[in-house]
Amino acid sequence: MTPAQLSRTVLRAVRRVAGDGAPDGSSAGAPAVLPERITVGRPPRPGEGDYATNAALRLAAAIGRPARSVAEELREVLVREADIAEVAVAGPGFLNITVARGARAALVAELAGRDDEHLVAASTEPASDVRHWFGATGGKPSWEQREGNPLFLVQYAHARARALLRGARALGLAPEAGAGGHAYDGPRESALVGALAECERIAGLDDPGRLARALTEVADALLDIHGAVLPVGERKPEAAHRARLALAQAAGAVLAGGLTRLGVTAPARL
Repeated sequence: MTPAQLSRTVLRAVRRVAGDGAPDGSSAGAPAVLPERITVGRPPRPGEGDYATNAALRLAAAIGRPARSVAEELREVLVREADIAEVAVAGPGFLNITVARGARAALVAELAGRDDEHLVAASTEPASDVRHWFGATGGKPSWEQREGNPLFLVQYAHARARALLRGARALGLAPEAGAGGHAYDGPRESALVGALAECERIAGLDDPGRLARALTEVADALLDIHGAVLPVGERKPEAAHRARLALAQAAGAVLAGGLTRLGVTAPARL
């Protein structure tokens, strides 16, 4: 389930609750007072679901009802969705949403399927990459090849994702999202899935600076897990390795797509 798909699911729930709460019990006219779009994002604190939304607060303001009560009604509607495992009401009426196991694997599979879609040849003019990246972020241009340089960090993380795929091919290992029922619910895997989902959401906005920051978060999360992607030493490949490899492939595809949007190359090797 991508952020866009979840946003549409939440919007349907908003319209249903608005209709059920109309004075005459009908939904007639309800959409006219509702927002046309609902956004979801990462929860403010780790461990509080995969996504968060202020949809209940917005709906409550539109229909003149208590936000907490509206949030509870939205929660009851959303938990019936097959791709949603849990919904919790937080604070004055925020909703923290945890997607089902299969939904995480489906997101990884969809993003991994874009692999190679955005790949471009390595730039022969590094200054062009520096100009485009720091033009988007507003930071001080830097050519330094170290992790403290966000441009290098993101390009390096993409190169590592490509290296993992090359190493896997040498081992006869193929990526498979959700292999063996893998749920991507460990802390580091969950962090990477969350970063990918957030980057996917931001990529749909016209905000290069936010996209660059989201790419940096994906790069950090990928580098935090890349050592566990392939089997080490005499260990034989397992389903978990295939699942993590698909996650790394998804990260590489998202990094490549984001870099390309910013006019920056996504090198396969550094």
